[in-house]
Amino acid sequence: MAIGKVTMQDIADACGLSRNTVSKVFNGRGSVPQSTRTLILKKAEELGYKAVPSEKSLQMSAHGKVIALLTNKLPSEYHFGTFFLTTFTDQICRAGYTLKIFEISPEELRTKHLPPQFIPGQTAGIVGIELFDPEYLKYICKLGIPTIMIDSPTHASKDLMQCDFVAMESRAGVIEIMKSLIKKGARKIGFFGDSEHCGSFYDRWIGYRIALMDAGIEYNEKYCILDPDASPYGDVDWIAERVSGLEEIPDAFVCANDFLAVHLMNALKKLGLSIPGAVRVAGFDDTPQSTVVEPSLTTVQIPSVDIGRISADILLSRISNPSTPYSWTHVRCNPIFRKSTE
Repeated sequence: MAIGKVTMQDIADACGLSRNTVSKVFNGRGSVPQSTRTLILKKAEELGYKAVPSEKSLQMSAHGKVIALLTNKLPSEYHFGTFFLTTFTDQICRAGYTLKIFEISPEELRTKHLPPQFIPGQTAGIVGIELFDPEYLKYICKLGIPTIMIDSPTHASKDLMQCDFVAMESRAGVIEIMKSLIKKGARKIGFFGDSEHCGSFYDRWIGYRIALMDAGIEYNEKYCILDPDASPYGDVDWIAERVSGLEEIPDAFVCANDFLAVHLMNALKKLGLSIPGAVRVAGFDDTPQSTVVEPSLTTVQIPSVDIGRISADILLSRISNPSTPYSWTHVRCNPIFRKSTE
């Protein structure tokens, strides 16, 4: 067969493999076992394929096709990031990239070190989820690798941006829920959750405060439970004790997310407080649990799938055009009213 006439399909047929597998090797897109890679390269050379890449060039291509997900805590079933990842991963894979997940240990977070398996020279881009330490974020940004953060440290807007951000717009949805609660007669409304945990929690707290101010209702911290995020918010007994310790049980609670809301509802039931009769409860995220809990939970829906697509597009654009100005994208979230606030 003459040089230059050989195709990837010819090589695939000679190796007894699919053309897609051969294409992955030559284009550096996707994982192929080393033995298969060697077979393909050897057969391509034997057949006189005109553009047989060297093993070194293939390795360099593969290295540049890795996008690293860095997180302080892997998304759980209650976290919008679980659904975000599906779309984000699909988008970057279609562009020829592979996602690798790295969980940052407390020690690495404290000492500002990368996980040992993370190799900057082999990483084309970084996406951060549940990574809210401002100093660690600055450390990541100084690596010079295109980076996008999903959500942000609490007061990130006070510093000059050093990477792209995508966040859910959190204030407006909470304000709409607060308006509904106030219209139904609630005046003693508490906030449940650590308002300083991250940027989105803080924005929900600000939305709560704005709605009170707009309605002419004075903010009173005696209705709130604002313990640090490291507190045992998943422990119903602990929550029940905190609610019992309040000077006065509020008419309603607005929670920083659905995880907190569901556990608060269980604690209120344990205390014999009916929902929404004695206390109305609202969350944020619209997780699957919000529809199955009894009563169903009023919440704010995060378009997780769309945020995944938007984030992937922004990061891929940043990789292609690294000198463009950094952006902060807020994605609209819509309130969903259910039985817990009727």
